[in-house]
Amino acid sequence: MWMQFLVGLVGVFALTLPASAEPDWQAVAKALGREGGLQQGGVYRVGLPRTDLKVRLDGVDLKAGFALGSWLAFMPMGDEAMVMGDLVLTGEEVNPVMKKFLDDGIEITALHNHLLRAEPATMYMHISAHGDPVKLAAALHEGLQLSGTPLGPAPPPSPVSLDLDTAGLDSALGFKGKANGAVYQFSIPRADAVREEGMVIPEAMGSAIGINFQPTGGGRAAITGDLVLIASEVNPVLRALRMNGIEVTAVHNHMLDDEPRIFFMHFWGNDDAQKLANGLRAALDKIAVKKS
Repeated sequence: MWMQFLVGLVGVFALTLPASAEPDWQAVAKALGREGGLQQGGVYRVGLPRTDLKVRLDGVDLKAGFALGSWLAFMPMGDEAMVMGDLVLTGEEVNPVMKKFLDDGIEITALHNHLLRAEPATMYMHISAHGDPVKLAAALHEGLQLSGTPLGPAPPPSPVSLDLDTAGLDSALGFKGKANGAVYQFSIPRADAVREEGMVIPEAMGSAIGINFQPTGGGRAAITGDLVLIASEVNPVLRALRMNGIEVTAVHNHMLDDEPRIFFMHFWGNDDAQKLANGLRAALDKIAVKKS
């Protein structure tokens, strides 16, 4: 009798507990210094493109949205949040930013290149942390202030003509891309879930394949991005890219406790856009991607 009463009392008490509130994303934006937007999976993602940098590679002036797109993504975890990000930094900025992040409890999960021969060279710092989202945003703001990363309100986008046969690219890759200014972008999820510390990592947190096309004139385009691979896919994909004249510029990890172990392959090419799309499709055929 008493046991039934206690079980019922616990049940009533549990029903009266307030549900975890959605984080105050406006407060996060204010602390960080830049507004973001809600993505699928309840992720609040903030773009921080390095529009202050003028980077050139093989004669191509790289658009910020093409290869210089820093970002941070917050995912609710009960009353707290997980934040992950990919931050574009110059060599001189790396150590001051890293020291400040470590002092504030933000973990560095990777530091590496994505490109070769770029002038000036850029590095890519991947970060992860858990805690109160507003406090995390404030700590990230303080660290980013030690770089030239533009903070404050994002400038309004300028109308740009995208000089590419985007329908042809969609057809070749088998997925629908979208325009981001002067860049045509694809986000392609893997068929299998990627987990970090046992939690499924949504696409907006960096688990999706990213492919970017930047027109370079006359039907040509520069390409770059991340191919998200398990170990058994790395060399088949690498061979497919090289056989199609696409340069592999880096293979590495972005996370520390991912399951399955994930490798990110970065690439570069500047050629006929349709030819490059066909080469990328040959690589995608070696990867377990979610069918469109």
